[in-house]
Amino acid sequence: MSKLNKNITGKNRLKDNHLFDRVVSILEEARSNVVRSVNNNMVMAYWLIGREIVREIQGGEERAKYGEKVIEQLSAQLKGKYGRGFSISNIRYFRTFYTVYSDRKPEIHQIGSGELAKSNKGKIQNAVLKDMSLAVMTPNGIRGFSPKLGWSHYQALMTVENPNERLFYEIEAEKENWDVEHLKHQIYTFLFARLLKSKNKDGVMTLSREGQIVRTPADLMKNPYILDFLDIPDSDCLHETKFEEAIISNLQSFLLELGKGFAFIGRQKRLQYDEDFYYVDLVFYNCILKCYLLIDLKSGELTHQDVGQMDGYVRMFDGKYITEGDNPTIGLILCAKKSETIARYSVLKGSKQIFASKYMLYLPTEEELQREIERERRLVEERLSDGNRKASKT
Repeated sequence: MSKLNKNITGKNRLKDNHLFDRVVSILEEARSNVVRSVNNNMVMAYWLIGREIVREIQGGEERAKYGEKVIEQLSAQLKGKYGRGFSISNIRYFRTFYTVYSDRKPEIHQIGSGELAKSNKGKIQNAVLKDMSLAVMTPNGIRGFSPKLGWSHYQALMTVENPNERLFYEIEAEKENWDVEHLKHQIYTFLFARLLKSKNKDGVMTLSREGQIVRTPADLMKNPYILDFLDIPDSDCLHETKFEEAIISNLQSFLLELGKGFAFIGRQKRLQYDEDFYYVDLVFYNCILKCYLLIDLKSGELTHQDVGQMDGYVRMFDGKYITEGDNPTIGLILCAKKSETIARYSVLKGSKQIFASKYMLYLPTEEELQREIERERRLVEERLSDGNRKASKT
C-alpha cells in the first residue's frame, strides 16, 4: 500500500472514530434521559397512588382497620397483575409519600430554578433549637418534584420529620447531584443541624429555601465535624499522627465532610520563618471562595497556644503562598474539645478567617448534637451582644 493510501486510510479511521464517539454520546444521553424519565414517572405514579389510598381510607380513626385491609387487598391485586414491587410495605410507603408531600402537585420542575424558593413563603414559629425541631415553618404553595431525584431519594427524605430540614436536603441533593447513599449519610450525620450553629432567623429560612450557599468562610464551617468513617477509637490518648494518617487514608470521605468546593493540596506543609520551621497538618483549597484552608489537628482540648499558632500559620501562609486572585487563607483547628472561654477571649472571637470546631469520631445522638449546637449558639449570641454594646457606646 502506498504512503498516500495509508494516509487516507488513517484519516478515514480517525473520522470513523470521531463519528463513533458522537453516536455513543447521543445514545448515552438518550439512555440517561430514558432512565431519568422512568424515575420521574415512577415518582409521580407513586404520589398519585398514595393520594388515591388516602382518599379511599380518609375519615378518622374508625377507618384505620379498613385502611389496612385496603392496603393488603391492593397489594395482592397489584402483585397478581404486575409481579414484584407492590408489597404491603411499599404500598404503605406510597401512602406516606403522599401524606408527607400532599402540598405538592404531581409535576416535575427544576428546584434550582428559583421557583421553589419564591413559592415557599413560610413563617418561622420557633427559631430556637428544641428537640431537634429546628425552626419549624409552615410551607405554602410548594409545587413539583426535582427531575434529578428518584424514588429512592424521596424514600430517604421521608425519614426526615421536620419540613425545613427535609426541604434543605431535597434542595442540596438536587443541586449537588447526591446519590442516595450520600443523601442518607448527610441525613444521618445531621448536616442541616450542624450548619445552623451561626444562623439567625433569616439564615435559617435561607438555608431551608436555598440550601447551603457559600459566600464567606463561616458558611463552610460545621460544628461538630463527624469523622466516624475514620474507624479509630474515641480515646484521650489518640495520637495526632495516627489521626492525620487516618484522614489521608479516607481522604475522599473527609473531603465530603469538609463540604463544598474543597481540593486536597498536601500534608505537613512546611512554613519557614527566619531560621525556624513550622508544619501545617493539612492544606486544602476551596474553589468556591478561592482561598486556602489550613487544618491543625488537636487530639485534646483547645488551648490559647493552639489559637495563636494557627493565627501565625495563616499570616505566614498569606505572606508566602497566595497569589493574585486568591482570597485570604482560612485556618481551622479541629479539636477533641472546644473551650468556650478560649473561644470567647481569643482571636477566635469575631474572626472571619480563623475557626475552631470539635470533631466526633462517632455518630452522635440527637441529644449530644443538640448540646453541641446550643453551646455554639450561646457563643454566637454573646459575640452579637458584645458587638451591640460596643456599637451603642460609639
